[in-house]
Amino acid sequence: MSVDTVTAAPPRAARVATWIYFGLNGFAVGMWVVHIPNVEHATGISHSTLGLLLLVLGGAAFIGMQVAGPLADRLGQRRLVPAAGVLIGVSLFAPGFATNWWTLALALLAVGFGNGSIDVAMNSQAVVVERAYPRPIMAAFHAMWSIGGAFAALIGAAALKADVPTAVSLSVSGVVVIVVSLLAGRFLIEAPAEPSPAADEPERVAPPRKLVWKLGALAFALMLAEGVANDWAALQFRDVLGTSTSTAAYAYGAFAVAMTVGRFCTDRVAAVVGPAAIVRYGALLAAIGLTTVIVVPWVPVALVGWALFGLGLSGGVPQLFTAAGNLDPRASGALMAKVVGLGYVGLLAGPALIGALAHWMPLNLAFILPVALCAITVASASVMKR
Repeated sequence: MSVDTVTAAPPRAARVATWIYFGLNGFAVGMWVVHIPNVEHATGISHSTLGLLLLVLGGAAFIGMQVAGPLADRLGQRRLVPAAGVLIGVSLFAPGFATNWWTLALALLAVGFGNGSIDVAMNSQAVVVERAYPRPIMAAFHAMWSIGGAFAALIGAAALKADVPTAVSLSVSGVVVIVVSLLAGRFLIEAPAEPSPAADEPERVAPPRKLVWKLGALAFALMLAEGVANDWAALQFRDVLGTSTSTAAYAYGAFAVAMTVGRFCTDRVAAVVGPAAIVRYGALLAAIGLTTVIVVPWVPVALVGWALFGLGLSGGVPQLFTAAGNLDPRASGALMAKVVGLGYVGLLAGPALIGALAHWMPLNLAFILPVALCAITVASASVMKR
């Protein structure tokens, strides 16, 4: 298949297809998450064992990212993205049939590797699609991931209420992911071939390794902050502010809704002010929001603080991923794998670090860590201008 044939696919169709893959990934992860309690009960494992197995999933995802990045550059996103979608769809079958800790560990190895693979592959495709547009569109792709997760929460809750067996729910979800992945793949596009430099032109050099690590460090900081909200927002309301469990759920809800809305709005703002401003002032807004949560003990104000935290974090990571993918189109996937991988490490590390700090200080004071990382991001956002 020639490059001309591949790139003949309309950018709008490729954009919709990429939206679908982000939504599918969010849906697949969400269906696994809502069934975690059932899987834990079926396998007879303890909470501590489950925590260790979730680290296995995270490690497998990181490996999947590092494998998928170079493969995207070698095989092309049009081949790799559907393959990764099929892989995570197939892997969804496994947790529902696990009967003990080691079968669940094998299942989570597959789920993690598939999730990491599609994460890098679809972000690489998003960078290619964005290049065909006259304005930024990356943040909206990430918003679709959140929409997919919301659908999974609704569908999963309905299935659990109807007592549908976990194996059936996850298997049907896996089939849906596989079928849609195969159907959407035909609309993806490849990056155009890089023209050979003229005889009098200098050969293009690889981007400085230090720059790649700086982008990765910013992704680590912002995604660590996001992970803190995912796991600790509701607990902060319940344990620090003394609310009921049902009221505590609104804390994460405010964060998640604000982040989703922010991602749908970020692209148009980024087209006007530029990606560096999105990272800098978004991190500043996030720091202000979480500081409000720390110092104000009133539930309505704290809800506003969590919402500001989500709104501030919503646009930064997509800008970092886009920057990594455009550093060198010849190695876009491999460069994104590094930045996405470091961000994912932050997402996993954040909740654990806050848990460790909470043993030594009040939970509110432990939130100073993500506030400090947001402040460091504000000071370091100028790296985006390079």
